[in-house]
Amino acid sequence: MTRPRKLYVKSFGCQMNVYDSHRMADMLAPEGFAETAHIEDADLVILNTCHIREKAADKVYSELGRMRALKAAAARDGRRLTVAVAGCVAQAEGEEIIRRAPVVDLVVGPQNYHRLPGLLARAEREGAVVDTEFPVEDKFDILRAPSRAATRARGVGAFVTVQEGCDKFCTFCVVPYTRGAEVSRPVIKIVAEVERLADAGVREVTLIGQNVNAYHGEGPDGAAWTLGRLLERVAELPGIARLRYTTSHPCDMEASLVAAHRDLPSLMPYLHLPVQSGSDRILARMNRRHTRADYLKAIARMRAAQPKMAFSSDFIVGFPGESEEDFRATLSLLDEVGYAGAFSFKYSPRPGTPAADMPDQVPEAVKSERLYRLQAAIDRHQAAFNARCLGRSFEVLFEKTGRHAGQIVGRSPYLQPVQVMAPAIMIGDIAAVTITDLGANSLFGALAETRIDADAMLMEA
Repeated sequence: MTRPRKLYVKSFGCQMNVYDSHRMADMLAPEGFAETAHIEDADLVILNTCHIREKAADKVYSELGRMRALKAAAARDGRRLTVAVAGCVAQAEGEEIIRRAPVVDLVVGPQNYHRLPGLLARAEREGAVVDTEFPVEDKFDILRAPSRAATRARGVGAFVTVQEGCDKFCTFCVVPYTRGAEVSRPVIKIVAEVERLADAGVREVTLIGQNVNAYHGEGPDGAAWTLGRLLERVAELPGIARLRYTTSHPCDMEASLVAAHRDLPSLMPYLHLPVQSGSDRILARMNRRHTRADYLKAIARMRAAQPKMAFSSDFIVGFPGESEEDFRATLSLLDEVGYAGAFSFKYSPRPGTPAADMPDQVPEAVKSERLYRLQAAIDRHQAAFNARCLGRSFEVLFEKTGRHAGQIVGRSPYLQPVQVMAPAIMIGDIAAVTITDLGANSLFGALAETRIDADAMLMEA
């Protein structure tokens, strides 16, 4: 009897990589590959990489060091282990990966993973293969839909890519070079994908893109639709109880998107809106194309449309030329907005980006000290936001069982993990929960006897 081939995919970085990893597994399922949670059992390992975070390429090469031992162990067992590097590091490094890590059989960029079956066959025949070209064909026209079983196994929430690439060219960012120019999928194809997910039991869909609110896909009427109009259409689909989208750019907060937050009950009142810095001087050097005032106006417009709105953001500290005054402007923006959470990073140069060649790089010790101060401020605001949840009730979508017997875990409208003692049969349900206690990284609650909407006071500073 032929042993079924096992696939192990490790995703680094953003939600789009998680989505891409699922679609790679879906492409390979008809080729006889079944996913495994144990890398030691794999016949094919795919590292789906991200180039945004600090030392991303170094982390990939470190991971590839492990592959040599795994490949040798597989050979001793009479198996062939194939190693593939996908994603943005693959796009940026290309042939260099094969040169530095001969253990790799395939390097494939994020626009080419629909070619995986053929590329793997080529690698088996010819040796190492690199495919980082931007193809003429649309990969979404070729990708296979996941099976109902695969969709169910991935849970009650799902990501759906609606837009890829970016035309903004921030001076610190590699996305325009690794993902290409902005491209939006047609509305009809997005709707068909969401309908399949809903049919398999998905309750919450997050529309994703590198610059998702720049969406301009073709609608059924032949016109270019905005993200707000797309959300209205997806909100009509039976079975989808919750909608989210990420990641947005402050320059693309158009009117229909603001209106969607006012008019669509299924659109969650939580927005990740990266700002990167609170200093106009640094924003200009970053080529962010907005000022601090522009950003605050976008926040105000959203809060006027949806008073229960909460925000998270991304911050970079130690960008070239950042002074202490610039950094304090970032701290003051944090206080002015009152974020429910945020991600923060030390600036690290990306080869080929304009910022990497700027002369006034900030010393590492200064970056580390500023990051410490920024993260302390972020933690303070997040703790204050969570504290305002105590005693309040809001709806929770239950996603999985908890670590303790009789416990299930879900997400609040604000993406907070909420742990509740309740039967596992409620997974996939949405129920009102009263928050009774706070944990380090989650909330604890009890099922509410009656449904109570989250109080608008939750958003007050």
